[in-house]
Amino acid sequence: MTKVLSHFIQIKEAKIHFLEVGNSQNPSVLFLHGASFKAETWQEIGTLELMGQNQYHAIAVDLPGYGKSQSLSGNRVELLLEIIDHLNLSGCVLVSPSMSGNYSLPFIVQHSDRLGGFVAVAPVGIPQMVEHLQGISLPTLAIWGSNDRIVPLDHAKLLQQFMPNVQIVILEQAGHACYMKATPKFHEHLMEFVNRINSHS
Repeated sequence: MTKVLSHFIQIKEAKIHFLEVGNSQNPSVLFLHGASFKAETWQEIGTLELMGQNQYHAIAVDLPGYGKSQSLSGNRVELLLEIIDHLNLSGCVLVSPSMSGNYSLPFIVQHSDRLGGFVAVAPVGIPQMVEHLQGISLPTLAIWGSNDRIVPLDHAKLLQQFMPNVQIVILEQAGHACYMKATPKFHEHLMEFVNRINSHS
């Protein structure tokens, strides 16, 4: 059994909560979450355990004001950078569903060099960001549910149009939180992508 540990770090005036699995010397994967979810979602559906069993170091963070994290105002890019620095995650793969696109997309515009890869799980805000994302060659897996009524599949195609290194995967019969409905398929594509990134690094 892979043990999932619960920790807090202090960022500015807020305590930020995260879950961690695996050895910090191993390649890292950082999980954000959508508005209806939290870090524990990734534990509940088995993603963190899967990462640990496959010799990855995985962290799922409660974004400020969600789960067990206190609220914190300020620049989202700086906040994400501070979390990555604080946890010493170099070249991690960033997994970003839905609402967390408000953090991840501007972060990639400014700091794509800090990441090894990006898993865009129907993140919000793509149309507003595509011009800035143009030409960023960060390896990206865009993963969508075929029945997503919140962030249309066209947004994945937009990403692919502007970023040269985007692979699109569509999970059939899954909605916006496609990892909840099609968990085994989601895990299969996630592991394949993370393994590929780390075989090149």
